[in-house]
Amino acid sequence: MLIYALRRILLALPTLFGITLVTFLVINLAPGDPASVQADQVMDPRVSIRVYEQLREYYGLDKPLMARYGEWLKRIVTLDFGNSMTPDSRKVTVKIMERLPATLSLAALSLGIGFILAIPIGLLSGARRNGWFDTVSSTILYALYAIPSYVMAIPLILWISIGLDWLPFQGMKSDNFEQLTTMGKAADLARHYVLITFCFTYGALAFQSRFVRQNLLEVFRQEYILTARAKGVGETTVVLKHAFRNTLIPLVTLFGITFPQILGGSVILEVMFNWPGIGRLFFESILQRDYPTLMALSFITAFLVLLGTLLADLLYGVVDPRVRYD
Repeated sequence: MLIYALRRILLALPTLFGITLVTFLVINLAPGDPASVQADQVMDPRVSIRVYEQLREYYGLDKPLMARYGEWLKRIVTLDFGNSMTPDSRKVTVKIMERLPATLSLAALSLGIGFILAIPIGLLSGARRNGWFDTVSSTILYALYAIPSYVMAIPLILWISIGLDWLPFQGMKSDNFEQLTTMGKAADLARHYVLITFCFTYGALAFQSRFVRQNLLEVFRQEYILTARAKGVGETTVVLKHAFRNTLIPLVTLFGITFPQILGGSVILEVMFNWPGIGRLFFESILQRDYPTLMALSFITAFLVLLGTLLADLLYGVVDPRVRYD
């Protein structure tokens, strides 16, 4: 398995290199100039021009495009993404690490809840195909899947947060968070997580449960399942002991690619809920033309996708004994 993992890592390196090149070119060739954004804040036009030229020199924007790419590529190797092009000029790594826990916790919670609910719903729907549970769950889940998460967030905010004042929707903590007891802090965090976690989870839940159901129906057509039923094995044993493990095999791939997709697709919801994560940081960086932060976030997302795919391949050997990494 170690040799297989090393081989896959070596194959992923050219892909990662191509992603860095495309990301750098797209961001740096896009309209806008971070130096002009800061220089425009200076009222005196003559001073503004001098500030603009100094900022371009300071950020290296006066250098050729490929020379800037080469310097950025060298910094990536040491995980040094440079300084932000915002007035505070903070380290990009520090800014991302400050925002990362909020997004990681949200992604892990959403992914965990999704799979915990999707697996039993999918198994029960597949085991009792066309029954009342399968019909009702399919109708509800397909209806939810058809509603984009950012559309669902609007009525939730208007009705539950503003209208009924049951749950907060702004930020991750209340203003008086530090004055609360330990239990009070836990309850406050939980209340802030409810709405945004629901928006992150319900669409994936619909897809994942249908995915499990379809895989279970495919496994039911296998000869060993027909043989077990012919021998009089109970349906519960057939589903949980014989079919369940093989149903998980395709689910591993879905798990490997879903987690980085949640991290990369959190921009709209984090902005709507004012969530202090990397999604909102990405949005703020676009508005400020903060090239180093944008490139760092794009690179990290691409790296997580490749890492998730690699972990999914390696996990095949855990859920499927027939897989050997020779």
